[in-house]
Amino acid sequence: MFYRILADIIVIIHLAWILFLILGAFPGSKYRTIKFLHVSGLVFASVIQIFDWYCPFTHLEVWLRSKHDPSLTYKGSFIIHYMEKIIYVEIPANLIFTLTILLVLFNAWFYLGKRRA
Repeated sequence: MFYRILADIIVIIHLAWILFLILGAFPGSKYRTIKFLHVSGLVFASVIQIFDWYCPFTHLEVWLRSKHDPSLTYKGSFIIHYMEKIIYVEIPANLIFTLTILLVLFNAWFYLGKRRA
C-alpha cells in the first residue's frame, strides 16, 4: 500500500511538472528563478524527446508500482499511458515529439518577445 501511495504521488508530481512546462513562461516572465527552472526543464524535455528516453518520473512510478503489485506496471511513456486512459486513443510518440518542439518554440518566442518589450 505504501508503494502505491508513493507511485500516485509521483503521478501527481509528474502531471504538475508537465503543466509547469506548458504554462511556466507566464510566471517565468516575471521571476528569474522560475524562468531558469522553466527553460532548464524545456531543455531537459527536449533532450528526452530527441533521444527517445523516458522521464525519470516514469521510471520511478513504474518501479514503485512494481514494488506494490508487478501487474500494475506498464511499458512506455507516462503521457501515452495516461492519455490513453483518458481518451482511449493511442498517441503516437512522434506527435508528443512534435508538441514538445512546438512548446519549446512558443516559449522561446514568448521569452524573447518579453525581452524586446
